[in-house]
Amino acid sequence: MSIVERVREAGVVGAGGAGFPTHVKLGARAEAVIANGAECEPLLCVDKELMQHRAQRVVRGLRLAMEATGARRGVIATKARYSEAVAALRAELGDEERISLHLLAGYYPSGDEKSLIYEVAGQVVPSGKLPPDVGCAVLNVGTLIGVADAAEGVPVTAKTLTIGGDVPSPVTVEAPVGAGIRALLPLAGFAGDEGTHALIVGGPCMGVLAESWDEPITKTTGGLLLLRRDHPLIVRRLLSVERQAKLARAVCCQCSFCTQMCPRSALGLRVEPHKAMRAFVTGRGALLGDPRSVLACSSCGLCTNYACNFGLAPDRVMDALKAAFGKAGIGPVPEADIRADPFVAFKRVPVKRLIARMGLAAFDRPAPFAQARIAPDRVRLLLRQAVGKPSLPVVQKGARVRRGEVIAAIPENALGAALHASIDGTVTAVSDTMIEISKGGVA
Repeated sequence: MSIVERVREAGVVGAGGAGFPTHVKLGARAEAVIANGAECEPLLCVDKELMQHRAQRVVRGLRLAMEATGARRGVIATKARYSEAVAALRAELGDEERISLHLLAGYYPSGDEKSLIYEVAGQVVPSGKLPPDVGCAVLNVGTLIGVADAAEGVPVTAKTLTIGGDVPSPVTVEAPVGAGIRALLPLAGFAGDEGTHALIVGGPCMGVLAESWDEPITKTTGGLLLLRRDHPLIVRRLLSVERQAKLARAVCCQCSFCTQMCPRSALGLRVEPHKAMRAFVTGRGALLGDPRSVLACSSCGLCTNYACNFGLAPDRVMDALKAAFGKAGIGPVPEADIRADPFVAFKRVPVKRLIARMGLAAFDRPAPFAQARIAPDRVRLLLRQAVGKPSLPVVQKGARVRRGEVIAAIPENALGAALHASIDGTVTAVSDTMIEISKGGVA
């Protein structure tokens, strides 16, 4: 069985992003495979901890990815300040000639796929195109560990994530996929509740506010960040669209600073959030300019969290426009003449400055890896954990399953990922959206 087939059977998906099925990435040819260990989001420590403690697995996965794609070289891109992780990787690579380290400055969003490809390979991926179109494959370091495991017949049953923010002891842990969020928070010493704190699933820039703390983690959950409800970051996120529109009509002066600081605009992809704000506040779509340029936005949130001096949220406007275009069947069109800003390097925002701007400096602390195994009594595995179609259950209520056993398969002729039991137990519920497994009952 090929490594691509093993990765498909193991249910490996992009661990650091939207969850694109990894077997599809490995099925394309590439000149170079880039291991993304840049840890795009502030306050998260997953990539750093994995590279430091599991360097051998990262390098093993990278070699397998190079073999699958036919790549002649591999690059591990990570921040220079991750000194312990860099040392562990260098020790593991030894005299390896085909794999190199690319050390990045601490800027945001260095982990953005297109920004990373531009810095490492000097190529800009046009809108609507994929990294293989410029000869690259990009996989998160956590994904590469999944590739290494898959080669040995071990499927994805756990996810590494950081629990941080306003907690006594930030920590990075490995938890079974489907474990409840609420049960994980005490691992960081947190004893509060929804009355005082809000929970961001993901990072502070691109993460989403949790509607319920009882939701489960997935294969793509990278962080759980707690902030007090009166923190400015939370207050702004809770503003209604109507309130945002009223504020924008009152104070947006079309300074265009959001566009000037946009990382995708700096790459020459013509993203112009100030025009989106202009169309939003006036209700005149013609003022948007080229509407398809909106689709090149990466939703990094830099326009909102750093550029705007008036507390507005251009990223929410861009997200709303992208969603509307998607429903209307409007897709991106590759740019014919891409010219990166010659001053792109000078527009990169230092992460420390971004953290200070967002009022998060007090929470910028180490989150060391905890080796203790987490053993919940119940998991709820969502059927949609990857880009594509939801997985189809292959078990019924009452079935006994062991950790690693397939419980949901990829729909025929569709993009998706297989799903495996993350604990030993009995299937106690199967629905259109999830499979629940409770501990015990396995012979």
